[in-house]
Amino acid sequence: PSFACLSSRVQHGIAIDSALLGRIEAAEAFLRDRGFRVFRVRHHGEHARLELGQDEIARAAGPERAAIAARLRALGWRFVSLDLDGYRMGSLNPVQAAAPHDV
Repeated sequence: PSFACLSSRVQHGIAIDSALLGRIEAAEAFLRDRGFRVFRVRHHGEHARLELGQDEIARAAGPERAAIAARLRALGWRFVSLDLDGYRMGSLNPVQAAAPHDV
């Protein structure tokens, strides 16, 4: 998929600044460097949610798991999760609609 503006990775209601966008960019560069092709790193405060192509989820959950978690924690996220639904465009919209009070 094409890569939209990095601000599209941030949950609605969270302030966006250059430091946050830099963290997201660094996380996605790390995934790209490890050979992942379809991905987004979604920012939910102290939580990073990874969306990957369906054919890449098993690799991220298996042999790449520790390295991905360590790198994203080093970038400042406390929690790192793998979204089992995989990559889907506009996925932050349903999250916001389902839980607007959690922002």
